[in-house]
Amino acid sequence: MGGLTVYGALHQHLPRERFVYLGDTARVPYGTKSLSTVERYAVENARFLEARGIKLLVVACNTVSALALPAIRKALKIDVMGVIEPGARAAVQASHESSNKRIGVIATESTVQSGAYTKEISRIGPEALVIERACPLFVPLAEEGWAETDVASAVAQIYLDDFGSHNIQTLVLGCTHYPILKRVIRQTIGEQVRLIDSGEAAAGEIKSLLESRGLARAARQAGAHEHHLCDDQDNFYVTDAADRFARVAERFLGSKLAHLEAVEI
Repeated sequence: MGGLTVYGALHQHLPRERFVYLGDTARVPYGTKSLSTVERYAVENARFLEARGIKLLVVACNTVSALALPAIRKALKIDVMGVIEPGARAAVQASHESSNKRIGVIATESTVQSGAYTKEISRIGPEALVIERACPLFVPLAEEGWAETDVASAVAQIYLDDFGSHNIQTLVLGCTHYPILKRVIRQTIGEQVRLIDSGEAAAGEIKSLLESRGLARAARQAGAHEHHLCDDQDNFYVTDAADRFARVAERFLGSKLAHLEAVEI
């Protein structure tokens, strides 16, 4: 469900494109599963989407980006973009602009345990100091519509309280659910800290990639006019709990899904 925030960012950057979205609601959470299981599920999902004629696959999940991106790229014949690499690049750029090399990362337990953000940030900016923190309760708070409650504020205070002692000026939202809690995170961490939305960073890079390879949908193409978020040009698929997914999607995106179908993978 967190990938819906990435869909929203992609639609904003690429309003002429059509999107096919798959939420593997039957098999989540991935964060508690083994590497081999995450890879298998991810490749199955990727092949399902590739069979629908897509020109590029966006892995709109930090856990899958951290654990299964090589396996997906090996299995598919199209370009595959994750969210960790763009998020890391945006974080390093922000740290250069602030002249503060301390970067915080908040994510799910599996993403933090993988060390994927620390590795990628260190590769791009070797001088950076990365502090990672798992914030697992942010996911249910976002999905249950509790992002603006005192409960969310209390949880954020517990998770983020000691970040201040590390003097970070850049904080990566390393889970695609977390942008839903951006206001409470900013309120807790301080207005001076720049928040990096990994999905937003990925959307910007995907726009550049499509344009550089001549794959972007041009206005002159038939049916290539700009369309509205969640309209019937975009297809959404889930593997279970379609009704709940529809409710969460409307909360995340502010629009009802025009086309949602339950499928088996």
